[in-house]
Amino acid sequence: MVSNGQSMKRISILGSTGSVGCSTIDVILANREAFAVEALVANTNVALLAEQARAVGARIAVSATASLLGELRERLAGSGIEAAAGPEAVMEAAARPVDMVMASIVGAEGLRPTLAAAATGATIALANKECLVSAGDLFMRSAREAGATIVPVDSEHSAVFQCLEQHNIDHVHKITLTASGGPFRTRSLAELGQVTPADALKHPNWTMGQKVTIDSATLMNKGLELIEAFHLFPVGVERLEAVIHPQSIIHSMVSYTDGSVLAQLGVPDMRTPIAAALAHPGRMPSGSAVLDLCQIGTLSFEAIDPERFRAPSLCLGALARGGSATTILNAANEIAVAEFLSQKLAFLAITKLVEMVLERAERQGMIAEPGSLNDVWSADSYARRIAGEAAKGLQQ
Repeated sequence: MVSNGQSMKRISILGSTGSVGCSTIDVILANREAFAVEALVANTNVALLAEQARAVGARIAVSATASLLGELRERLAGSGIEAAAGPEAVMEAAARPVDMVMASIVGAEGLRPTLAAAATGATIALANKECLVSAGDLFMRSAREAGATIVPVDSEHSAVFQCLEQHNIDHVHKITLTASGGPFRTRSLAELGQVTPADALKHPNWTMGQKVTIDSATLMNKGLELIEAFHLFPVGVERLEAVIHPQSIIHSMVSYTDGSVLAQLGVPDMRTPIAAALAHPGRMPSGSAVLDLCQIGTLSFEAIDPERFRAPSLCLGALARGGSATTILNAANEIAVAEFLSQKLAFLAITKLVEMVLERAERQGMIAEPGSLNDVWSADSYARRIAGEAAKGLQQ
């Protein structure tokens, strides 16, 4: 039960069959009296989508793949739950009037429906990085104009959100995001050159989708999170940093000018930040384990080695460059990760490819400030095309 006595929230989940979406379903089922589910949106996993829709009693289930409408209808037969499919159906579901939308569609595909959800003025539980990395200024401006509230779901940004005292934001000394260091924290540069996709997909602390897991291995995820933090928390790029914290117990910290440091701690379980977002401004049970600091014993920290892990500094450089640099960086990284997962690109070539695309975009004068969503798509498409071309020269 939501702790502040709020009435039942009507919620939609964009990306319900992904890792964040599944954890969101878990939290809703653990707090069934607190939520009425309007829409569930997924891509191709209609078997799980239908199962989820039945479990939470959704009004509508939507597949982004139009050809799967027949199968989805069959799986929902007799349930009374409406079925729909295709890109337009996704947009319609995203724009339905609700109290809250969990925006967890992975990749650039999540940008348009999340913007549609924000335009309704709903509270957006934001788990899609691309909204801020690819279109941060545009997205935040649109959300403000619509009166939407953005509540971050990523564990790091959720931690900052919980520790940041808005009335003292001018007294923030710095915001520190923590990184587990991924599976290769202690490997040498030479060893990183031999990494395989199977190696990179074995994260020591978190269970996530393939793309996010690879980003964690390169520490690109931490760079992308620094870009997100810049848009979410108006303290300026110079007051943002990231450190490695292998235990993943402290999820982020806010330091104030008086020397106080506020940190949010918890076991590495996405249900905790999801519950914090769904219950905002209240609290609710998440189903995650209770943190036992005595059992953990030690919390350690170390600086990120910029020679072995170049991605965070690459992201900060793109953020400082401005314009569409972060849009281009994000698109190039998606191509690079896909190439790595298909075993066409070496692990260290992921960030090399991103850097090459950014350098080429700079030379060709392609890093302009996006004034519209079409400008974002244009920069995104340009970066994907250039990355695809450049990847051929780096292939193993």
